Amino acid sequence: MAELARSGGTAKLAEAIGQGLDVNLRDAKGNTLLMIAAYQGRAETVAMLLKAGAQVDLRNEKGQTPLGGVAFKGHVDIARMLLAAGADPLGDQGGSTPADFATLAGKTEILALLQSRRENAAKPTRWFSKLIGWFRRN
Repeated sequence: MAELARSGGTAKLAEAIGQGLDVNLRDAKGNTLLMIAAYQGRAETVAMLLKAGAQVDLRNEKGQTPLGGVAFKGHVDIARMLLAAGADPLGDQGGSTPADFATLAGKTEILALLQSRRENAAKPTRWFSKLIGWFRRN
């Protein structure tokens, strides 16, 4: 199923979900189907998964959400979908924020989008996020 999400096998995934597959299925690293599809830029698959009820802010083993990966990759259309579905633009991503990832990758359009959603979302908070990540581990 993860490979279908990665390659954009929307129809086959939708069929499997219709037959009872958990829309929030995770791979061995905790990545959800939504996270995998979003990271690969599979907008059609992301839209289907969101419509099927995928939880938008589930974290993988590293504490990252789909929005964090999209912010790094620069998939603006998918970032819009995730934000419209309720993704937290300020959510801790294992010690970073989506804005930190967008800054690291030079994705200025994503930063502008995050800023438009939350007043402080486009301000990288790396030091604060690292502190939060440290407290969560201890």
